[in-house]
Amino acid sequence: MLNLQHSDAWSSFYASTTTGSVLDERTMLLIGLAAAIAISCEPCVESYLAKCKEIDIPDAAIADVLAKVMAVSAGKNKIQFSRIISRASK
Repeated sequence: MLNLQHSDAWSSFYASTTTGSVLDERTMLLIGLAAAIAISCEPCVESYLAKCKEIDIPDAAIADVLAKVMAVSAGKNKIQFSRIISRASK
């Protein structure tokens, strides 16, 4: 558990990331959703999905985010295991 000072610092930092200096709210929410999916943070995914629904982000956009996270994850695994196989073959 964080003490009050650390909790306040984290809350301030997190709040500063909810609006981008260049990116719009929709894009920032979709990036947050992608990050939450990528790190398997179930409460985060639930929170971002609720926020996406609040501003009427369509299910098709959410599906695109999920597909991209899945593709990046699969690509990482493909490259990682290709390297392992290559090293094992030497």
